[in-house]
Amino acid sequence: MDLVPALEEPLKKVLGPATAKVMAEHLGLHSVGDLLHHYPRRYEERGQLTHLADLPMDEHVTVVAQVADARLHTFASAKAPRGKGQRLEVTITDGSGRLQLVFFGHGVHKPHKDLLPGTRAMFAGKVSLFNRRLQLAHPAYELLRGADDEAAETVETWAGALIPLYPATAKLESWKIGKAIQTVLPSAQEAVDPLPESLREGRGLVPLPEALLKIHRPHTKADIADAHARLKWDEAFVLQVALARRRHADAQLPAVPRKPAPDGLLSAFDDRLPFTLTDGQQKVSKEIFDDLATDHPMHRLLQGEVGSGKTMVALRAMLAVVDAGGQAAMLAPTEVLAQQHHRSVVEMMGELAEGGMLGGSEQGTKVVLLTGSMGTAARRQAMLDLVTGEAGIVIGTHALIEDKVQFHDLGLVVVDEQHRFGVEQRDALRGKGKQPPHLLVMTATPIPRTVAMTVFGDLETSVLDQLPAGRSPIASHVVPAADKPHFLTRAWERVREEVENGHQAYVVCPRIGDEEDDPKKARKSAEDEAEKRPPLAVLDIADQLAKGPLSGLRVEVLHGRMHPDDKDAVMRRFAAGETHVLVATTVIEVGVNVPNATAMVIMDADRFGVSQLHQLRGRVGRGAAAGLCLLVSEMPEASPARQRLNAVASTLDGFELSRIDLEQRREGDVLGQAQSGARTSLRVLAVIEDEEIIAEARQEATAVVEADPELTGLPGLRTALDALLDEEREQYLEKG
Repeated sequence: MDLVPALEEPLKKVLGPATAKVMAEHLGLHSVGDLLHHYPRRYEERGQLTHLADLPMDEHVTVVAQVADARLHTFASAKAPRGKGQRLEVTITDGSGRLQLVFFGHGVHKPHKDLLPGTRAMFAGKVSLFNRRLQLAHPAYELLRGADDEAAETVETWAGALIPLYPATAKLESWKIGKAIQTVLPSAQEAVDPLPESLREGRGLVPLPEALLKIHRPHTKADIADAHARLKWDEAFVLQVALARRRHADAQLPAVPRKPAPDGLLSAFDDRLPFTLTDGQQKVSKEIFDDLATDHPMHRLLQGEVGSGKTMVALRAMLAVVDAGGQAAMLAPTEVLAQQHHRSVVEMMGELAEGGMLGGSEQGTKVVLLTGSMGTAARRQAMLDLVTGEAGIVIGTHALIEDKVQFHDLGLVVVDEQHRFGVEQRDALRGKGKQPPHLLVMTATPIPRTVAMTVFGDLETSVLDQLPAGRSPIASHVVPAADKPHFLTRAWERVREEVENGHQAYVVCPRIGDEEDDPKKARKSAEDEAEKRPPLAVLDIADQLAKGPLSGLRVEVLHGRMHPDDKDAVMRRFAAGETHVLVATTVIEVGVNVPNATAMVIMDADRFGVSQLHQLRGRVGRGAAAGLCLLVSEMPEASPARQRLNAVASTLDGFELSRIDLEQRREGDVLGQAQSGARTSLRVLAVIEDEEIIAEARQEATAVVEADPELTGLPGLRTALDALLDEEREQYLEKG
């Protein structure tokens, strides 16, 4: 392995153990190379001020601003009863807005001396809300003195006119990271270029050492643009090469072709369907059947809107494999979902799901359920049915992966909601086939094309974007509980009306409510509590509703810490219409199908992500009656959280929402799931904005890998791949 010694140097040798420890623990930076690739989040111009007007709540920020005024208050307190307590309030401004800084106790003396009106400085701290105003309590700060002041070369050490602001932590401010980067910047000269020279020159990109220098110490905005253009290509290209190598390797694997018998199980199933498949379902089924008929393993991502009929498509694929003499396994993320899938598959198949049983169809097969909480006898029988081949279809949780579970001839693995499964789990299941089985990954979170290309670049993608007939529209509204409490009252009246009309409702809360009380949290002042109360809890809300606005209705709770049998019993009662209102956590987010449920109230909706809200909303409007989704929030109207909720309320298009979601997230989050916390998440590549680069990088990568799969002629690229992906990371990247 030809490593680059200067860039492999551990930070503790270069920066000292204390700083290196914080960088490793809080920023995931271990070597000189890691630190050089810790890029600025943005830049400040020395003469220009930042936007205080749009600071995010609860985030650690760095701002460059000017002191407008500073006031020292003396007050009496428990610790200083004689009026000796001190509080320094400093107002800073940047032209776009004002922000209050506050210092207490012994911490006031130095800032009182330093922060005089007119002083410019960088301030770093966590944005909080006090008396409905944004503030930074005890921020760290670094004064920005003029260049003529010899004592402080603060800004001069960094970019002449441009101050890089780095993603920082409470333990290590942006300017300290900047100083550490200056220390290691000379090593950038030794960076080995991963891009083939012909590609770099053909696209007019600067060499890697120059890009690193320009991103950390730019003199002009053109320097930053050059660096970004180059580093985006690195990220896109190295990632796409990793995925192209996966595709290449997979195409070499043997698999058993699975073609459905002409008058077999699949035909019998299609004949008994009470409806016709949508055009989308037929098109996607054809893509899947074509893949199943080849002699190397299918790797396909099936994505579709909530309720677009993915389960039907997956079931037909499983039946085709059973027809061809193989077995199919469907992996679900939770027991509730595995049981639900099992019930609906058995219902859809009717007597075809009773192969070998009295009254079962001759063409039928056995459909078994396998979960961790099943009794020993039932479990033993299910495992026997699998090893003998009696059961053609098994549906289960990760219990399917255990060593003891053996298949007669596993031909297809269907994974539901891929983001809930680790790659090792999926590989363990695929390892149970005599030859690699075909793989179908289903997701109900629609993914924009570029994200699919980046995160699942080795999976072929099929999209279901058409809703089956008989689906009803869902009206969505934001309920501003703090500004307009009467709207919340009306929301509960609407739930009552739905129940009176013979329907049912879900109420979703972010938390269960039986957590241990943390005494540290309990000591907060009442004022703090009002500003930042804990998320609403299922047990509390269920109790309040049953005694208050929904008294007289049958209200039940469902959450992840209940015993599996209790969960199943609650779901059965709700599905049977015996329960009017189900108060739950997000355990109902995926796959729960109760066509009679028409209303969904999401409490503290601002605490959920966009795609999660879209998923939850998809639980209603599944039958003939129209659905209603109410997003309850106490956030102020102008806040980003409320804008997010308005976006969800304004469209039912999951692909549109997933774009909004990604555009609002900070860099590095997009691939967080794909890379399981590996430190390779994207830094400069923005998946939505850089659509073209990703598509071009994919073409270039495919060509490079086809010409030289082992990359023997590109040592720089191999080094970059090794840095991006040790074995484990490469597998994480492989299947999201």
